[in-house]
Amino acid sequence: QSLDQYIASFIGADTTFPSLELGVQTSAWGGNSQTRMCYAGPSQYVTPDDNPSNVYQRMFGDALLSDSDAAKRRERKQKLIELSRGDVIDIYSRVGTGEKTKLEAHLDSLDDMENRLLDVGMCTPIEAPAGLVTYDNDSFPLIASAQMELAVTALACDITRVATIQMSHTVGPTVFTWCGLSEGHHSLSHIDDSNQTGIDHYVQAEQWYSEQFLALIQSLKATPNPEGDGTLFDDTLVLWAQELGDGRMHVCTDVPFIIAGSGGGTFETGRFLELGGVNHCHLLTSICHAFGLSNQTFGDPAAGTGGLGVL
Repeated sequence: QSLDQYIASFIGADTTFPSLELGVQTSAWGGNSQTRMCYAGPSQYVTPDDNPSNVYQRMFGDALLSDSDAAKRRERKQKLIELSRGDVIDIYSRVGTGEKTKLEAHLDSLDDMENRLLDVGMCTPIEAPAGLVTYDNDSFPLIASAQMELAVTALACDITRVATIQMSHTVGPTVFTWCGLSEGHHSLSHIDDSNQTGIDHYVQAEQWYSEQFLALIQSLKATPNPEGDGTLFDDTLVLWAQELGDGRMHVCTDVPFIIAGSGGGTFETGRFLELGGVNHCHLLTSICHAFGLSNQTFGDPAAGTGGLGVL
């Protein structure tokens, strides 16, 4: 399991969506290890929804209907789930052990979908996202903004307590035209040190991502805490991660992680830490502890036990 799914299994059981996976142009290449960030288990991709309109309908669709129409919609969905469950059970008796494991995961997914037929509750729907072309390059920043707004709204409404936003994917082809750039992000990530203009353009693209992270934090700080005083940010931990330390050589050491929020006092903020090659599994373990979990390892147990004591 990826970190989000592991934590969601502990804190998300009582919400409409135990976790909410949002994407920005992640799936034009389909689902594979180059396009997926979230995992329910070994090779079990959790697919992010790249379409803000779809996310909006999932979150608020029934709330926008009359009571009778909403009931009819839920009944239709219930019947489809029951038909699908029956088909899977029928196949289950005729396949080998390996295939049975995959079908069991599919049955779990159907159970999860059934649980999500619950009403949203009293949360007031926000304005629906404008019609966006999901995989149009120049729509990238508009889709990112819409997905962040939906994520914050979902947290504020307690529709979910765990949300992820994945922007693009490995070997990302996105061209940051809105920054005046003409080369794709992946090409820029492999620019040689001798090409200062190319380096400057890559920095521009990365700065744009930084601005989106800041915008997300500012949105959380501008949203009242639905469970008490202060803002939603006060009870939220935000993790920004990349998958490589140096994309030019595909180096997986010195990978930067940024944490916003103290995690209920778990983390001391306002610092830059150089940890000297400590495996990031310890950081992920510390994040689990911030949510009340007691696991002493996360990911590869060979990396050692415990969180990061410096936090």
